[in-house]
Amino acid sequence: DNSSEFIPKCRTRRRQAREQSGEADHHEGLSSDEELTPTEADEFQRSKDNVLEDSRKIFEDVHADFCDIRKILLKFQEWKEKFPDSYCDAYISFCLPKLLNPLIRFQLLSWNPLEQNFTELEEMPWFRAIEEFSDGENVSES
Repeated sequence: DNSSEFIPKCRTRRRQAREQSGEADHHEGLSSDEELTPTEADEFQRSKDNVLEDSRKIFEDVHADFCDIRKILLKFQEWKEKFPDSYCDAYISFCLPKLLNPLIRFQLLSWNPLEQNFTELEEMPWFRAIEEFSDGENVSES
């Protein structure tokens, strides 16, 4: 099997080509096959910007009370306080994840944990709102 000999030869050829071309920004151990060309990086950024721009239109026609996680959770809190039996009978704790999922996904569109200055999930407003609601429900951390 010559495949084990092929890989080091390819690496050697790429390293020699980089040395001859004067590429100094390559880090040993990283694959140059996975690096984006400037054209690909520009195309990716344009595509990402288009998605983010289109996403801003998603909740344009939605009343503010129904596209803000904190406000939605306040409505459920009021329901629980005023009508605890029906709240319990509706199995709200099982429904909330499915209800909030699209709103959370929308807020995570631009989140990138691989960037240097990314916001921790625990620091996001929607996370804090859910955490406060859960604390009010006396639900265990799990």
